[in-house]
Amino acid sequence: MINVDLELERKEILKRYRKLLRMAKPVLKSGDAKLIKKAFNISSEAHKEMRRKTGEPYIYHPLEVALVCVEEIGLGTTSIVAALLHDVVEDTDWELEDIEREFGPKVMQIIDGLTKISGVFEYGSSQQAENFRKMLLTLSDDVRVILIKLADRLNNMRTLESMPRHKQLKIASETMYLYAPLAHRLGLYAIKSELEDLYLKYTDTETYDFIVHKISETRVSRNKFIKNFIAPIESELNVLNYKYTIKGRPKSVYSIYNKMKKQNIPFEEVYDLFAVRIIIDTPLENEKADCWQVYSIVTDFYRPNPDRLRDWISTPRANGYESLHSTVMSQTGQWVEVQIRTLRMDDIAERGYAAHWKYKEIDVAASKGGKGLDEWITQVRTLMENNDGTAIEFMDDFRGNLFHDEVFVFTPKGDLKVLPFGATALDFAFEIHTEVGAKCIGAKVNQRLVPISHTLKNGDQVEILTSNKQKPSEDWLKSVVTSRAKAKIKDALRDEKKSTILDGKEIVQRKLKQMKMDFNSVAIEQLRAFFETKTASEFYYKVGKGIIDPTTIKTFKEFKQAKSQKAKVSPLENVTDESSFVKEIRNLKGPEHDQLLIGDDMDQIDYIIAKCCNPIPGDDVFGFVTVNEGIKIHRTSCPNALELLSNHGNRVIKARWTSQQKIAFLAGLKIIGTDRVGLINDVTKVISNELKVNMRSITVDSDSGIFEGSIKLYVHSTQHLDDLITNLTKVDGIIKVMRFD
Repeated sequence: MINVDLELERKEILKRYRKLLRMAKPVLKSGDAKLIKKAFNISSEAHKEMRRKTGEPYIYHPLEVALVCVEEIGLGTTSIVAALLHDVVEDTDWELEDIEREFGPKVMQIIDGLTKISGVFEYGSSQQAENFRKMLLTLSDDVRVILIKLADRLNNMRTLESMPRHKQLKIASETMYLYAPLAHRLGLYAIKSELEDLYLKYTDTETYDFIVHKISETRVSRNKFIKNFIAPIESELNVLNYKYTIKGRPKSVYSIYNKMKKQNIPFEEVYDLFAVRIIIDTPLENEKADCWQVYSIVTDFYRPNPDRLRDWISTPRANGYESLHSTVMSQTGQWVEVQIRTLRMDDIAERGYAAHWKYKEIDVAASKGGKGLDEWITQVRTLMENNDGTAIEFMDDFRGNLFHDEVFVFTPKGDLKVLPFGATALDFAFEIHTEVGAKCIGAKVNQRLVPISHTLKNGDQVEILTSNKQKPSEDWLKSVVTSRAKAKIKDALRDEKKSTILDGKEIVQRKLKQMKMDFNSVAIEQLRAFFETKTASEFYYKVGKGIIDPTTIKTFKEFKQAKSQKAKVSPLENVTDESSFVKEIRNLKGPEHDQLLIGDDMDQIDYIIAKCCNPIPGDDVFGFVTVNEGIKIHRTSCPNALELLSNHGNRVIKARWTSQQKIAFLAGLKIIGTDRVGLINDVTKVISNELKVNMRSITVDSDSGIFEGSIKLYVHSTQHLDDLITNLTKVDGIIKVMRFD
């Protein structure tokens, strides 16, 4: 039986290998197939005893990663070879020198980059952020390292099913935190969308399944609608002899979810559930004119929404994306997004960065979108060189530059500058020159005087005003969004900051000595948490600056003594800054650990409920080991979950509710309705009398006949809360009832 299985597996491996060669055929030069075969044989041999968590042979993974590189990113032979060998150095006794000898320095460098970033750091609070920084450093050497890493991550996400729950959460959050924005920035829209959908699938399975079900439920009527919608456009395009294809595709599950969440609407109210894409095959020199001609045809039949026209052909996005988007009103009274682009633009939109290189070789004019990407990569390198903050600070900066839309503004002479959405006059000043930025005192936007923090809008013409007496201050960092401006301001502040930190450190040392306390890393970590600063350096800086009064360090000693006294009395009380509502709940519910099972062994351990998301039984949750407050329980959909799971994955532990006894948990409900006499009375009746729920607070606001109320109440579980929501929606005049954190 085993032999049959092994034989089947061998056939499957060969089938996948042949598919890889078939897909790669258009990019292969002479001798390339031999090279790929050699890499495949080495990888097969190196991994022959290994299996993935799914139970499949390990070689499936490098083969699938190589296939993603070819089929979905459009990379060539060097990348295929590197993808096939990407785990060999790490998992076997092959050395980088062996790779260089067999495949040359390029492949060796890429694998070196990939190996550097896959090591997991055991120490430090930001193991993942450190990992990410290392990965991004490889951008300066070869962008293919990141593209292969994205392919690797996509395959890992596609096979996440077999991982334990807490690993799924960690890997999915990490993907959403960095890899999806990276795919977006490198123009890989298909990969970005799939990563986002898979993130939702594993972090909020119920919502994901609901949306997938709804999309498939509406498929037949949607296809019929699209067919009727495109019919007049098709006949007109045929008359004008255009070569074209038209696709109607539903929006990704995650983008629908995002819309529902942001606008607080049900699935049925998401109006642009799908987009119609018109792709024309036309020579490079006619692209712009032909796309506008097609736009004209569409708007002959359907009325466009003037606020929803996006022209990314005249000015492509920074990641090279070119397309014309318009939202038009169909005959049935439904808004439809129409995207118009050429074959070349579509290839770049689907395959992003790699596709630029293909077109760069054909025609320099065609690669204007690629210019933005080159500039961005140069920007990343500058950010690397100028960054000496912590890995987490660096990640925040970097992520800030991944997902932004752009604004197009002009210099007094009419030169176009592209800045991220939300950029200010100060960002613009640094974009012109470091010196101009450092001496900026304000600006004239469209001839009107504005402060340095003024946010720029599309089409603004900006003139910067400077003074030799001006110098950057800490506050400036709040007025900029670009990495360049942040890096340059930090540069200017660095020297001053270093001496302030040293001063602060000396003051703290002195104070601790006076209080006969040890000056060591544990004490500093506790002081940092006590004064709510992110890092020890920030704590020293605030002391040095006088923001934290050195005499208040005494209160830390008193707090510490009181805390150790408390710990002797009851381990449950060993919590800093315990909020009044946690105390209220404690009084209501007896021993806290009766309700949750925590960790790999599912023990009953003391914990506290995180205030940021107030989880209740029935919510999907995880435990997080804090420095000072023991284990905190968060919802997986908590606004802070993404960062905690991505940057501090080593401190995340499994947690699930038991259903032992009815205990009260605080939850919030927002109620919207039409105001009428007696409405509040009816609402409170449902809450107190029918379902016997205790209310903690209720605030009501009524404006022009619309009633809005926020109620905080104690419930036992998500089921209890759902029953309450159902009953409240039945009250006459209530339009919507939603839970809030």
